Amino acid sequence: MRPQNTRPTRPAGTATADDTEFRALLDRLSDKATADYYNPFTTFDWPPAIPTDGLWMSPELLSVHGTELIDEMSPARIQALSRWESVNFYSLNVHGIRELLIEVTRRIHTPGFELPSEFFHHFIGEENDHMWFFATFCLKYAGKIYPDKSVKLPEAPRDPDIENFLVFARILIFEQIVDHYNVHLAADSRLHPTIRHINRLHHQDESRHIAFGRRLVQLLWERLLDSGLDEAARLELRSYLDRYLTTSMESLYNPAVYRDAGLADGFALRRRLLAHPARQAAHAKVLHKTTGFLHRIGVFDARH
Repeated sequence: MRPQNTRPTRPAGTATADDTEFRALLDRLSDKATADYYNPFTTFDWPPAIPTDGLWMSPELLSVHGTELIDEMSPARIQALSRWESVNFYSLNVHGIRELLIEVTRRIHTPGFELPSEFFHHFIGEENDHMWFFATFCLKYAGKIYPDKSVKLPEAPRDPDIENFLVFARILIFEQIVDHYNVHLAADSRLHPTIRHINRLHHQDESRHIAFGRRLVQLLWERLLDSGLDEAARLELRSYLDRYLTTSMESLYNPAVYRDAGLADGFALRRRLLAHPARQAAHAKVLHKTTGFLHRIGVFDARH
């Protein structure tokens, strides 16, 4: 790992070109957040129920899509699977948002995060709203939130600069995966209007969060390089993020979902699906923007 405290210091009050550009982006995003503000507690007209004889998730986004299994399933079984995979997706959002709120709150108004702290207030407020409406959907229409069963990765390196980079890289990865689904679900006329509304609103806010996250991750990465990140540390970071991408996609394959949808032996089904070439291609499509960005800024190389 690189030595501690190697970052060159700047005189107090000295602004760099990166700082000026970043501040302008933050101002634009904060203004947009203010203009787009909505009260989540009044904006939703929650229906008493959402019909179970229709789709709750687009078939193209189901974990069986592209495999022979979906061809063997009846329309009623596909509807059931879409219902429970929808609930799993929103449950993952609840757990993911909880974690990112903890990490961002730890950093707001702390040294090194003076510039983005004002935007962090918008970010924290909006993510809290998102967690509420995803949780409300799960509890109101399914009676439960699936527990967090994600595999915990080894702890990130304790160097504070590396830890900051990995925290915001994980947040960006999570948000871009979710947004891929939001965009598709919001536009799918086969889905109930409440489902489309939730995904449309989430995408509206996440588009700002992703624009912010991409720039912050790039700045944190560039500053790591400037401060002397060695090749061994770079390989370690790449390996960590590669594992995070894999575990994030695997969380969409939940044996409890398969059980609730009436499918036998959910653990074996999960293993079978994760090994299927069509599902690997689907993962690459979901992750395309994320991996492209990490290649572009130099975090990933040709081996990834």
